Amino acid sequence: MDRQLTLMAVHAHPDDECLSTGGVLARYAGEGIRTVLVTCTNGEQGDGPGGVKPGDPGHDDAKVAELRLSELRQSVQHLGIDHLELLGYRDSGMDGWDANKHPDAFANVPLDLSAGRLAELMERYRPDVVVTYDETGGSGYNHPDHVQAHRITVAAVEATGIPAKFYYTAIPKSAIKRMVELMRESGTGIDFEPGDDFGTPDELVTTVVDVTPFIEHKFKALQSHASQGDSISLLQMPPEAQRQAFSHEAFTRVLSRVKTPDHEVDLFEGLRP
Repeated sequence: MDRQLTLMAVHAHPDDECLSTGGVLARYAGEGIRTVLVTCTNGEQGDGPGGVKPGDPGHDDAKVAELRLSELRQSVQHLGIDHLELLGYRDSGMDGWDANKHPDAFANVPLDLSAGRLAELMERYRPDVVVTYDETGGSGYNHPDHVQAHRITVAAVEATGIPAKFYYTAIPKSAIKRMVELMRESGTGIDFEPGDDFGTPDELVTTVVDVTPFIEHKFKALQSHASQGDSISLLQMPPEAQRQAFSHEAFTRVLSRVKTPDHEVDLFEGLRP
C-alpha cells in the first residue's frame, strides 16, 4: 500500500493559514493528501472583542488567545485540515511594539528549542512538502513572529532532512499591481497602497497553484476569524479583486529532492505515483 502524501504548513498566528495557503490546504485535503497545520503562537496581540487593540484598556491577552484559537479551529474545519498542531508560544506583536520585549514572546524563544519542537512534528508526520514564509516573514511583511516561523522551519527542514520539497509563500508583484488597479477601478474607496518592498519579484515565483474551486472555503475560513477586522476587511473587496486575490496561490521553491520543472502548477509535482 502506498504511503499517504503529506503537506505541512507552518504559520505564525491564527488566521495566517487562510490567505497564502488556505486554497492549497483545502485542495490537497480534497485530493486525499494529509494536511498538517502548525500554528506557532496563540495570537494574544490581536484585536480583542469589540476591536479592542493591544495595549488599550480592556485588552485581555488570555481571553484574546482563547477567542483566536477557537476561531482557528473553525477555520481548520472549513479548510478540511486533518491535523492542527499548536506550538502555543506567546504572540510577539508587530515590529516595534512593547510586546517584542516579553521574555516568552515567540521571537525571543531560543531557536534550538522552538525548531526542535517543530522537528519532532516533522519526524511524526513525515511531510513530503513543507510550506512557510521567506526570510522577510512573507513578501516583505517583516513581522517578528513570521520571521521566526521562517527560521525555525528552515532549521527543522535542515535538521531532519525529511521533506522532499520545501516552499516559501509568495505574493507576485504583478498580482499586487493588478489588484490595486481593480480596486481603484471599482470606486469602492477601499485604501490599499502596498509599499514598494511588499511582494515577491515575479522572477522568483516558481509555482502557481490554481485553487479557484476552493475560493468559498477560503472565504469561510477567513470569516471564521471575525475578531480580526484588519484581516477580514479583505472580504469587502470588489468581487473581481477577490477572485484575483483568492483564486491562485504562489510559492517560491527553495528545495526539491525530486525532478521538477522550472515552473510548476502543483506542489506535489514529481511526488505523485
